[in-house]
Amino acid sequence: MLEIAGLKAGYGPVTILHDIEMSIAAGEIVAVLGSNGVGKTTLNNVISGIIRPRAGRIRFDGEDITARRPKDIVAMGLAQVPEGRRIFPNLTVRENLELGAFRRAGANRARNFERMCTIFPRLRERLNQRAGTLSGGEQQMLAIGRGLMSEPKLVILDEPSLGLSPLLVEEMFELIRTINQDGLAVLLVEQNVVQSLAISSRTYVLEQGRFAIVGKSADVLNDPKLRQTYLGL
Repeated sequence: MLEIAGLKAGYGPVTILHDIEMSIAAGEIVAVLGSNGVGKTTLNNVISGIIRPRAGRIRFDGEDITARRPKDIVAMGLAQVPEGRRIFPNLTVRENLELGAFRRAGANRARNFERMCTIFPRLRERLNQRAGTLSGGEQQMLAIGRGLMSEPKLVILDEPSLGLSPLLVEEMFELIRTINQDGLAVLLVEQNVVQSLAISSRTYVLEQGRFAIVGKSADVLNDPKLRQTYLGL
């Protein structure tokens, strides 16, 4: 589904990502873990076409997307739900959702809209409410729902648990598991180590722009370096 080889990227004279190699299979949840400032969002933006890489290749669904524009990548079926939600606060919940189908799956807008209301019943209760008045958890649901409106083959979730209460964090990770059960591939980019390892099949741990630990999530959980650095064990 997604293959990245020899990827380098950065801003101005500074290189942030160094020789990144990773892959995601269809229907798989893959986690990218790391603390703030290690290059997680840069990686997301390179994959999405927002930032051009300095070297390397990115293939999505069998096609080279290294130099593709963001709108073309979305049209191919790759959606990103960015950190911080970035909903349109002055538009209603309904309008935010419908905008998700602007570039792709417009013919199925009504069907997908009903599906989002089923997945997120709290949004159905607030369809005519301005998005900026929703709670943090509801805004995150709206951001994910908007991304799913385009019928993506792969969705990148950037810090979906950020700023949520512990109870809502549990609910959010269960939601990610639910949307994956329909066959949607998920790239989960997070700081929440334990929850991410619990629902993903494979994990990449990013440190200073390089993958320091790579493997099956069950094995990564038992890696001494990860347990000491991130879990304090």
